[in-house]
Amino acid sequence: MAESVVRVAALADLHCTKTSQGAFQPLFARIAESADILLIAGDLTDYGLPEEAQVLAKELTALRVPVAAVLGNHDMESGKSEDVRKIVSDAGVTMLDGDACELKGVGIAGVKGFGGGFGQRALGPWGETIIKQFVREAVDEALKLEAAFARLRRTASLIALLHYSPVAATVEGEPPEIYPFLGSSRLEEPIGRYPVSLVLHGHAHRGQLQGATKGGVPVYNVSMPLLTRTFADRPPFRVFEVKVGESTQTASPAASPPATMPKPDAAPQLAIVASGGPRRRATDGGGS
Repeated sequence: MAESVVRVAALADLHCTKTSQGAFQPLFARIAESADILLIAGDLTDYGLPEEAQVLAKELTALRVPVAAVLGNHDMESGKSEDVRKIVSDAGVTMLDGDACELKGVGIAGVKGFGGGFGQRALGPWGETIIKQFVREAVDEALKLEAAFARLRRTASLIALLHYSPVAATVEGEPPEIYPFLGSSRLEEPIGRYPVSLVLHGHAHRGQLQGATKGGVPVYNVSMPLLTRTFADRPPFRVFEVKVGESTQTASPAASPPATMPKPDAAPQLAIVASGGPRRRATDGGGS
C-alpha cells in the first residue's frame, strides 16, 4: 500500500442544546471541505438529553465525511447516555466506548476516560470504598482503551480519542484544585504500549493546546471553547495530517510520525451560542 495523507479534523465540547438548531451546520460544512474524517472528543450534548442528541443528529447532515466520537461527562448527566449514543449513531456517527474503528486507513481507539489526577498526585485505591470505586472507574477506562488498541491493525496509523486528558500538560491553565476531575495518567499507560500517532481529548476548556506523553506521543486538547479563544480568526476545529500506508509501521510510540497542522485559510470566527448558555459545573474544565 502506497503512503498517503489523511486529513483528520477534531473538536470536542459541542454542548449541543435543545435550541441549537442551525448553530452547527456552518461549522460541519466547513469541516467537510477541510478534512477527510472527523473525530469528536466528547460532550456532544449539554445535559445528556435525547432531545439534544436529536438536534445534533440533524446538524450532522451537513457532514459528508466519516465521523467517529466518544461521549463526555455532560452526555452522562441525565442517565440517558445510551439513548444519546443510539441517536447519534443512527445519524451515521461511529460511537466508541472501548471500541475501535478504521476510517480511511486511520485506526481510532476511543473511550470516554475518567478522572483521578496525574503522576505522583494521582488518586490511589486506598481507604473508603467510594474512593476505591472512583479509582476503579479510571482503571477500567484504561483497560478499555488497551482492548480497543488491540483490535486495530498495527499497520494502521493509530489515534487515541478520549474526552478526559491522559496528561497534565494539556489541562494546565485550569484551577489546580480540579485537575483530578480533568483526566488521569492511567489513560497514558496503554498509549505507551502501542505505536500511537496522536491523542485527542477535550474537557479542559481553559487548558493548553498541546502536550505529550512520557513516550513522546503528541496530545492535543481540541475543546471548542479553547480553540475559539486561541484561534479567533477561524472556525473552532483543528486539522491534522496523518500519514497512512507502509511507512506508518513503527516500533514505538516515540518513533511514530507526529501529526502536523496545515496552515488553514483565514476564516471568520464561527460563534456557536446556545440560548441561555450551558450550565456551569466546578468539575468541568473552565467551569463549564
